[in-house]
Amino acid sequence: MEIYQTKIIESLIVIAIFVVLRILINQLINKTLIKKVVLKSRSRLIRRSINLINSLICLILLLIIWGVNQSDIAVFVGSVLTIVGVAFFAQWSLLSNITSSIIIFFGHTVKIGDHISIMETKDYEIRGEVVNIGLFFIKIKLIDTLDEITMPNNIFILKTVRKIHSVSEEIKQESISNKASL
Repeated sequence: MEIYQTKIIESLIVIAIFVVLRILINQLINKTLIKKVVLKSRSRLIRRSINLINSLICLILLLIIWGVNQSDIAVFVGSVLTIVGVAFFAQWSLLSNITSSIIIFFGHTVKIGDHISIMETKDYEIRGEVVNIGLFFIKIKLIDTLDEITMPNNIFILKTVRKIHSVSEEIKQESISNKASL
């Protein structure tokens, strides 16, 4: 009877830690939402992804507490990761874009409504306004033609991005520098 009480107490501790972590992570996401203009659908996707990872860790810890053989868990987790790994290897860009979306959400300074310039090459850059930041793509409305382009998130984080604080000032400075060079 004493063994079960210990297991129940350990399980309750793991569940309490899981609940506290979930609350802290949701608060962190809410603070990030306040700092950046992000669609609620995107924050839901990030919450779901992080909560799924936390739930799996909690489940594994509970299985270990209740005496499921660790080698059985390792075989099961290894099999699932192998199947998922093969599926994602076939579509590695999907996983890369999802990971990049999470990185952009937490670590990048660009938000919806910002005017940006993406340096493609030495002589070519993409200028526009960020219209949407999704799970796989970023939509940018070009300044020159008002066309919309979509750029995969994994490509976006690899490029050099410059925030333009005022589009009119940027255009004025460019026209002045063009006149001076003539």
